Amino acid sequence: MNIHHLELFHYVAKHEGIAGAVRNIPYGIQQPAVSAQVIQLENDLGATLFQRRPFELTPAGVELYDFIHPFFENLDSMGGKIRGGVAQTIRIGASGVVFREHLPNLLNAARKEYPGLHPALRVGIQPEIEQWLLANDVDLGVTVLGTKPPTELKSEKLIELPMVLVVPTTGRVKSAADILGQDRIAQTLISLPQNEGISRTFQTELAARKIDWPIGMELNSTDLISTYVANGFGFGVSVDLPGERKNKGVKLLPLEDFPTVTIGCLWRGQLPPVGQTLVKLLQAHAAGL
Repeated sequence: MNIHHLELFHYVAKHEGIAGAVRNIPYGIQQPAVSAQVIQLENDLGATLFQRRPFELTPAGVELYDFIHPFFENLDSMGGKIRGGVAQTIRIGASGVVFREHLPNLLNAARKEYPGLHPALRVGIQPEIEQWLLANDVDLGVTVLGTKPPTELKSEKLIELPMVLVVPTTGRVKSAADILGQDRIAQTLISLPQNEGISRTFQTELAARKIDWPIGMELNSTDLISTYVANGFGFGVSVDLPGERKNKGVKLLPLEDFPTVTIGCLWRGQLPPVGQTLVKLLQAHAAGL
């Protein structure tokens, strides 16, 4: 018997079907691949291990699952025991603001439970982070939660943030209505890419209000948006981020009655224990903001 085939069958049996297995396997694999390899296991054994619809283990499947379950369930704890303090890696994708203003203290707190913690950090925005998770390039993402995140990803809401317009402090604009009420908005809109959650939410609301203000400058961080607004290149759209160091050359104008933006955690499959600890720390931190 192939050990990898046994591992896939264990996930299928534990999560009662191939679809459930794919959602919880901690690495990228598609349903057809799981199905084909479990069929190969059944062929090797000369026995059907489970009924597909509705899902139910056969007597042979129950016997095999009971035999392999203790081994696969205890792998993580045995690995931790053997490592005994050796570096434990967690790969995290998030924005520069999250890494700079919020994560350092939380990683230090996690080190109390995991002294060998070694985080690998990757700066990005929502579409990039989702793709990194799907490609198994990161373990945990902290980013905007879209209205329809990929079905393979799990999520945990952290905080709702209000949207704002970013304008130069030297200008005469006093409210967002001063801008959005114009017949034709002449100022360049500086925004995150149009497929990113903040930008998409803003443009959807503009369309609902029959306001035409296309993106004129796409940047990949809210920091850069503030920088280019402060230098007179246009007005920006962003969110009011707690703890963010404000650029002295800009001011934030609340976008009243606009939808809020949800920030949360994303991951695929089963998070390692250190990842679960970080999610709990992030939840507690967000609740105090």
